[in-house]
Amino acid sequence: MTSKTVERLYAAFAAGDTDALLAPLHPDLVLKVSTGMPLDVGGEHKGPLGALRGCWSVIIRTYQTAPVPEEYVWSGPDRCVVLGHYRGTVRATGRPFEAAFAHDLTLRDGLIVNFVQITDTAEWRRALAP
Repeated sequence: MTSKTVERLYAAFAAGDTDALLAPLHPDLVLKVSTGMPLDVGGEHKGPLGALRGCWSVIIRTYQTAPVPEEYVWSGPDRCVVLGHYRGTVRATGRPFEAAFAHDLTLRDGLIVNFVQITDTAEWRRALAP
């Protein structure tokens, strides 16, 4: 069931479990991250390992955070928009931050094949400012 796939994704983010994070991702995954994200993670990342290495692990090294979903809006059986917030701290300084997000997820073969992230990039950057 596709809703279980989406739920597994956010449970893996919350647990910080990279193996579990890769499990609900389709081999043809395309991750599109908001332009303006710090640490040069904005843009397109291809494949589960490309998303992990080029974006998520970079974020995890710098921030203690995970996306906290607050609403799941299904648009048919294979598309879900997830609304919520990233909440956490910058690891080096302990500075807290909170940034709203919308994730547009498309599934194929029961796995997430397209993941578009829209977030408040200014809040991410503000948390890193000296």
